[in-house]
Amino acid sequence: MAKISSQDLGSQPIGKLLIRQAVPAAIGILVMSLNILVDTIFVGHWIGVTAIAAINVVLPVSFFIAALGMAIGIGGSSIISRALGASNHKKALKTFGNQITLTLLLCCTFVFVGLLYQDAIIHSFGGKGAIFEPAKIYYRIVLYGVPILALSMMGNTVIRAEGKPKFGMYAMMIPSVSNLLLDYLFINVLDLGMAGAAWATTLSYVFCFAFILWFFLSKHSELKLNFSHFRLHLSEVKEISSLGFVTLARQAVVSVTYLFMNNILYELGGVNSVTAYAIVGRMLMFAMFPVLGVTQGFLPIAGFNYGAQQYNRVKQSIYIAIKYASLLATLVFIVLMTFPDAITKMFTTDAEVIKETPSAMRWVFAATPIIALQLIGAAYFQAIGKAKPALLLTLTRQGFFFIPLIFILPQFYGELGVWISFPIADTLATIVTAYFLNREIVKTLNPIKD
Repeated sequence: MAKISSQDLGSQPIGKLLIRQAVPAAIGILVMSLNILVDTIFVGHWIGVTAIAAINVVLPVSFFIAALGMAIGIGGSSIISRALGASNHKKALKTFGNQITLTLLLCCTFVFVGLLYQDAIIHSFGGKGAIFEPAKIYYRIVLYGVPILALSMMGNTVIRAEGKPKFGMYAMMIPSVSNLLLDYLFINVLDLGMAGAAWATTLSYVFCFAFILWFFLSKHSELKLNFSHFRLHLSEVKEISSLGFVTLARQAVVSVTYLFMNNILYELGGVNSVTAYAIVGRMLMFAMFPVLGVTQGFLPIAGFNYGAQQYNRVKQSIYIAIKYASLLATLVFIVLMTFPDAITKMFTTDAEVIKETPSAMRWVFAATPIIALQLIGAAYFQAIGKAKPALLLTLTRQGFFFIPLIFILPQFYGELGVWISFPIADTLATIVTAYFLNREIVKTLNPIKD
């Protein structure tokens, strides 16, 4: 493999760069998504449905703690991309060191509290009756590995900020593949049950972290730390936190949305409606992976060139990213509009669910061709370090439009009102994003020439 430098982000053709960054990111997202699906199937078949419920109780807790690492990673990586673009290697190193220290401090604190109050936490998240004991077994083992997962998620974003997307892809694939292999060994072969599932998950985090640690110690990384870089600096902490909060806020709104949707749909249509939403949610996870890959690939390119004050390249990256993502989103739209029945039958044989889900799927994905502008626009502001508009645009779709709509529209249209809330929210959020993005281009990028 040819040696790749972060400086390539400021010199190579944008289209070529975006493909090189986006394809590994998309593959990594796809593999992780498949891992979640197949892992659930394994646990369900080899342990039982109670095990699936137990894992679902634990995941919101463990993923929230791990999301701290992702938030710190994305916030700090925006700074690192811009610092490398401005040839400020000292700031990049200081930021990276502060990211590691922050991740360890916050995650270990949350893990300590989580273990101290484990019974109360498990119970409050739905671990009741027969679910409690297997949930507790899984919870204790997985929680010990969550700081490792958080460090891995943080490190992965820094790898991409350096312009090394293939290594980032490998880091995402390692835990996915190893978790499935260890599931087979610990659950099916050694018959360790719930503890086996937990150890498979935890050890997969360790393997991922080992690879990321190797990367930063190897010749492939430009960021070579010493002990002084780990000392926290208020300016770096504030900047990392302000940008990272965008990611945390997004995760929080997604969790709240799922909570509201499940309750509203259960009241309107019972279990079948909730099941339909679960299937559609799986498709949202899988089908959008190429669009999310373009978004992830766009971030370091925009951040680096903004830091290097190559504003024409920043504009070019925005336009090309929107074009590529729109094309992929349109292809996803065509497939889902054409084959919703066949897709639904992959998940269930229940006649009522098969009858209801295709219509819901068509409504949910109705505005898919235009969401590229929404995703790229919000990502742009995060990439260049403008936390307030990034947060605003991140929360616009679900927080400002979608959640109010799912409370209002069902009053007039019943369950249909829930499903039509999706394209309406997407359309309104895209209009808002287009306004802010266009204003940013006109005021900030157009007046300055390279």
